[in-house]
Amino acid sequence: MTDATPRNQRVPRGLMRDLVALDQALYEAVTVTSTPTLDSALRRLSAAADHSKISFAVAGALAVWPGRSRRAAALGVAAIGVASATANLLGKRLVRRPRPRRAVDSPFPGRHVPMPQSASFPSGHTASAVAFAAAVGPAFPAATVPLGLLACAVGYSRVHTGVHYPGDVIAGAVLGTGAAATVLAAAGRGGLSDTVFRLTGSRP
Repeated sequence: MTDATPRNQRVPRGLMRDLVALDQALYEAVTVTSTPTLDSALRRLSAAADHSKISFAVAGALAVWPGRSRRAAALGVAAIGVASATANLLGKRLVRRPRPRRAVDSPFPGRHVPMPQSASFPSGHTASAVAFAAAVGPAFPAATVPLGLLACAVGYSRVHTGVHYPGDVIAGAVLGTGAAATVLAAAGRGGLSDTVFRLTGSRP
């Protein structure tokens, strides 16, 4: 009996299986790699990024000074809102990817953080961290590199601590970039300008 599935449908399905297999292999490679120096630091970073606490703390520090830094803080917080809502209310509910299965006999249980109950795809932590960095950077260039590195570290920490596959993190980064672009575009068109300028006391 021949396979009646059209070739143009078999290729995307096969590609998707391959990508999922690669994603799981990368995750498993991280789980069996001994990194005792990093484990504690990444566990604390991952926990500190819950509910975007790090980004909100940075926004609070930026908001102390009026002008460009306060405007950057307002744009960053708005981007977090868009990214978080999109990831949690749309992405996770549509895809419903299960979280990674952490082995009971994991060789490095000390690196783990509590497993969230929500779906795995996309990574909300990564989406929010990247959105904040990407929205703040254009308004306050001095923060671009530090916040970009922090966002990358947050994303990797979610894989390292066993709660996300690498693909979830990549998707979160793409979503976060899109959220920041949306906020910056809206601000540029005037959709957010009045609110942002009232908060910051500045003009572009």
